Amino acid sequence: MSLAIALLTVSDTRTLADDRSGDALLARLEAAGHRLAERALVPDNRYQIRAALSRWIADEAVQVVISSGGTGLTGRDGTPEAVVPLLDKTIEGFGELFRVLSFETIGTSTLQSRSLAGVANGTVIFVLPGSLDAVETAWDRLISAQLDATTRPCNLVQLLPRLRES
Repeated sequence: MSLAIALLTVSDTRTLADDRSGDALLARLEAAGHRLAERALVPDNRYQIRAALSRWIADEAVQVVISSGGTGLTGRDGTPEAVVPLLDKTIEGFGELFRVLSFETIGTSTLQSRSLAGVANGTVIFVLPGSLDAVETAWDRLISAQLDATTRPCNLVQLLPRLRES
């Protein structure tokens, strides 16, 4: 099943022209048979992050949003703070498992990652660190399988029609 996925890069230093992590996500989602709904880059500003995400969350055509960047601990890193108030439900296991997998590559530095996932208005949202290694790990080892309708025993695709239930 082909999904409409929006990509958001959060960065004060990158542009779409040099966004290697965003390019890697785009290549992977297209290789998996999904389609790009939209791609944007915003600075590390929680209100600009929320504005972009809110627009996609309200758009019923967008099924998944993947953001990269702004998940660290510096004063400018505020993506989790921008995203969490928008979520209806969190997917705690995503961040936990992402950090376990990252530990294999970067060791205890994974403690600095505040990667997370959740659902807002029926849209699945993944919040990833901005490094190329992080987005590759997240897509290759977690996200791709959950966005594949053939993954068993369960996947997020099969839940999409039910995420807006009241």
